[in-house]
Amino acid sequence: MLYSFRRCPYAMRARLGLLFAELQVELREITLKSKPPHMLAISPKGTVPVLKLPDGQVIEESREILEWALNQQDPSGLLTVDTAQAGRLIDRNDNEFKHWLDRYKYADLHPEMSQQEYRQNGEVFLQMLEERLADTPYLLGNKISIADIGIMPFVRQFAHVDRQTFYALPYPKLQQWLKNWLEHPVFLQAMTKFEPWQEGDEVVVFPEG
Repeated sequence: MLYSFRRCPYAMRARLGLLFAELQVELREITLKSKPPHMLAISPKGTVPVLKLPDGQVIEESREILEWALNQQDPSGLLTVDTAQAGRLIDRNDNEFKHWLDRYKYADLHPEMSQQEYRQNGEVFLQMLEERLADTPYLLGNKISIADIGIMPFVRQFAHVDRQTFYALPYPKLQQWLKNWLEHPVFLQAMTKFEPWQEGDEVVVFPEG
C-alpha cells in the first residue's frame, strides 16, 4: 500500500522505482490538506511517500522505497552501476540541492537572499550534473541508473520554478536529459492522475495490470 501525492518529487521518485522494478502496489493518492488518519497512524510524520508492505513493515522515505523496489527485482539493471557513486549523487541532491531548491521555489518565505541568489546556489549542483552528462546520456553512463530516477524529479521541480530561465541557462546536456525524461513513457506513467483516496473507495492498483 503506497500513500502518494503526484506532484511531490519524493513521491515521483518512489513511483519511478516501483515502475522500473515492475512491482504493483495498492495506491492511495492523498491531498496534503487532508491526510488520511490511517496514513498518519502508520507514519506520524505525515509526509509522502509511505509504503506499507504486506508483512506490516512501513517504509517512510522515498529513497528507501526506491532502493527496496529495485532490490526486489531490477529488470532494467538500474543497480548495475557503481552504487556507491550513485548514493553520493543522491546524497548531494537530498542534502544540498534540495535546500536551495526549496528556497528558490519559495523565495518569498526566505528573504535572507534573493530568488536569483538561491537559484545560483542551486546551479552548483546543476553544473556538476552537466559535467557528468558531457559524454554520456545518463548520469552514470550509457544507461539509466538509480541515480537518474533518484535525482530527476528534483531537477524537474527546479526547472519548473521558471522554465524560461532554466532553459536559458548554459546547461544544454542537462536540459536535454530533462526533456528526454519528461517524454519518457515510464515517467508519463508515474504521473498518471488519480482521485484522492477516501475510506471505502475501491482499490486502485498501480501500475494497472
